[in-house]
Amino acid sequence: MQIDQRAKHGPIVVRPRKQYLYRFFKRFFDTILSALGLICLSPLFLILAIWIMIDDFCSPFYSQVRIGKNGRRFRMWKLRSMVKNADALKKELLDQNEIEGAMFKMKDDPRITRVGHFIRKYSLDELPQLFNVLKGDMSLVGPRPPLPEEVAQYTDYQKQRLLVTPGCTGLWQVTVRNEADFDEMVDIDLNYIQQRGFMMDLWILVMTVKIMIKPNGAY
Repeated sequence: MQIDQRAKHGPIVVRPRKQYLYRFFKRFFDTILSALGLICLSPLFLILAIWIMIDDFCSPFYSQVRIGKNGRRFRMWKLRSMVKNADALKKELLDQNEIEGAMFKMKDDPRITRVGHFIRKYSLDELPQLFNVLKGDMSLVGPRPPLPEEVAQYTDYQKQRLLVTPGCTGLWQVTVRNEADFDEMVDIDLNYIQQRGFMMDLWILVMTVKIMIKPNGAY
């Protein structure tokens, strides 16, 4: 899979194709696969939930307000991988951000719990987002949904990420992962929006499963 690397803040104007047939079947398969995933993975959810509660004595599920297609807000669900007051502690860690741009990433984030390190490594914390896919807030494949405070810092160029439904996984997650800076992630997301189709989505899903089995640097 070739990635068209663009110049940072390059003159890309994204005009998503109508793709009526693609969008219909994308939603159809999102609904079927997310429902099957929630049913089949329910025993794993139970095991991880109990493990999280024993480890940190807190609710195993965590939700955040995220920004979806065309700026619509929704609540995204995850398995808790951080301490209960993680959002408050984030303010004290902003000067240690290891990625440039409107995103916070820290490899040795002290807010991550013992269980959190494990479920993040194998992307298990993202599994409850299948519920968001079933609802229609998200798709299985698409740009990751940003936080409101991140979108507030977006340029018009970066806001083009919000032209399509966000996804649980995407092109940069299965290629560069955390090795890219924010601008490169945006470029890859926009490249996906321009080229997306059945075969690309299938390739991304297959690579996502492969990465969950053999992680490629998640943190």
